[in-house]
Order: sequence, then structure tokens, then C-alpha cells
Amino acid sequence: MAQKRDYYEVLGVGRNADEAQIKKAYRKLAKKYHPDTNAGNADAEQKFKEVTEAYTVLSDKEKRKLYDQFGHAAFDQSAGAGAQGGPGGAYRQYYGGPQGGYREYHFEGGNMDDMFRDLFGDMFHHGNGAGSGGARRAGAGGGTYGSGTYSSFGGFDGFGDFGGFSGGGYSMKGNDLHADVAVGFDEAAFGCDKVIRLQNPSGANGGVQSLQVHIPAGIDTGKTIRLKGKGMPGTNGGEAGDLLLKVTVGEKAGYERKGMDVYTTIRIPYSTAVLGGEAVVSTLYGNVVCTIREGTQSGTKIRLKGKGIVSMKNPSVHGDQYVTVQIDVPQHLSEAAKRKLREFDAVAAGKVRSA
Repeated sequence: MAQKRDYYEVLGVGRNADEAQIKKAYRKLAKKYHPDTNAGNADAEQKFKEVTEAYTVLSDKEKRKLYDQFGHAAFDQSAGAGAQGGPGGAYRQYYGGPQGGYREYHFEGGNMDDMFRDLFGDMFHHGNGAGSGGARRAGAGGGTYGSGTYSSFGGFDGFGDFGGFSGGGYSMKGNDLHADVAVGFDEAAFGCDKVIRLQNPSGANGGVQSLQVHIPAGIDTGKTIRLKGKGMPGTNGGEAGDLLLKVTVGEKAGYERKGMDVYTTIRIPYSTAVLGGEAVVSTLYGNVVCTIREGTQSGTKIRLKGKGIVSMKNPSVHGDQYVTVQIDVPQHLSEAAKRKLREFDAVAAGKVRSA
């Protein structure tokens, strides 16, 4: 038979751990390995029994004191430690015995009413198993009545306060679900409410469920929207998990988003670039008239403060819009226009030579 692991090692706590640390460690491990969430996993079932056995001892001051002094020998069946006598026949109660997280009930006389009162009173109300000549418990997990056997993961000592055991399970929050949601550029910039259709994990409603989702203004690709209580149902009355929607923001023609800033381009006539003037720029909030300085070069950037994306954290804060200027080179000029352009070129060149 494999040697038992140290109970403190099983729970991952130090030997000087207090009750709160022991309980916290146990809850974490019991939730991880519980059979309700590890169906068919023999290794998880064994670990569940192991951590339950360790907690049963270390959560009880007297049993912990014995364990610290004598180790596993304090509860060894063969040594008789922890044995108790009872009327009508032998009665033993083992903690940390080879049956791990199970409990045994032995019928020792009396009537069936006594036996079931003792059994179910102990399982669901954490009684002491002392019915008048009825079923008596020994160990921690299956019960024997003559030739019949009853097994349960419910009602064992030290686990009743884990979250509401009820006939073989405890209250546990349901698992979170994950899905992707695509939103438009403007929907992300300004926020909106939209209805999305997702596959229903329960298979209800034809396998599809419709949910109304609020898209917060300023959300960006990669962010997550949490819908509380829209995940998998909880266990034994536990709250439902959440639905986590990972957002992907679509594109908008003529706009590029980088964080809270947006980038656009405008094209201006050659004459406006040379002489200066005005140009109309489209923004997410409407058109803006910008001043073009005389001699503006292609590639010049104009900053429009506050015309970017709103901050999700502070609605009074916005990013900026950066506008890149591109100059249209005139094509298909008339002969008269070409002549004027040559005259301009000659004058400009003369000014450069004279300078």
C-alpha cells in the first residue's frame, strides 16, 4: 500500500497554519477536484478524497493535536486509534483511514426508522450518528446495511460549511463562457445597445439565444464585455457563471484608429497649397473647416484636438484626430493654364536667382 502523504503537504500549508488558512486551502482544492466537475476522472476523485481526509483531521483541534504528535499512526485502524464503543456491537470511527473521503454506516440493532433517522440526520444536519441502537458510522464515505451498501460524497465532517452541501454536492458558481462579438467602428466610438445571437450551451430555443448587449463608448479591439449571470448554471443553487464577450471593432473607410486617436487624409488643390486657403475635413463629429497655410507641403499633418475617440474611463476625455495633407497635382491643363504655369515658374525661378 502506498505511503500516505503528510496532511499539511496535501493541503499545501505550513505546520503552523491557522484555521482560516487551512479552510481556504481546502476549499480551493476541493472545488478543483470535486467529482461534480471532474466526471470520470479517477485521479481527481482520489485527490478529492485525499484533501478531504487531510482537512477532516487538521480542521479539528483534537485530531490535529494527535496528528502533530503521532502522525498517521494516531488514526490507523490496525492500531485501534480513534475507536469508540457503542451499544449493540462494535462501533469505530476513523479519520484518515484507507477509505479517504467516505463514511461507513453499520446497522447494530434497533429498527429501520432508527437507522434512517441516524443516517440522514447525520448527512444533512451533521449529527453525531448516535441513534438509539440504529445505524452507526465509521470511517468517511460509504455505508453498509447487512448485504447492501450506500455511498455518498455528501455530509462528511468538515465540509458542511463549504457552501451548502445538499445530498451529495455543494453550491458552486457555474463556469464562465467565452464568445466573440464584432461591432462597427461607430458603434465602438459612440457606444450602443445591440442584440447578438449566440449558441445556447443548454440547447434550448433551438440551440440559439438572443442577448441584448450594451457596447460602451470608446471600447477597442481586444477588450472584453462581461455579462454577469449569462454563463453556465451553478451547482446546487450556486450562482450562474458569466459570459465574456471578446470585442473586435470593424473598419471605417477613410479612418484609422490607434488607441483613442484617429488618422485621416485630405487632398487639397495645388493652388491652395501654394497660396494658402481653407479645406473641409470630415470628423466623427461632423465636418470641420481647417486653415491651410501658404506653402503647405504634401505630408503635412494637422492636429484636430478632441476629435478622436472618447475614453472609456472618463467621458470628458477624448483622443485627437490627425489629418495628413496630400496635394493634388493638376492634370489635363489647357494651353492657357500651362502658359500661366510656365510664367509662374519663370517668375519663381527669377526670384530665386536674384536672391
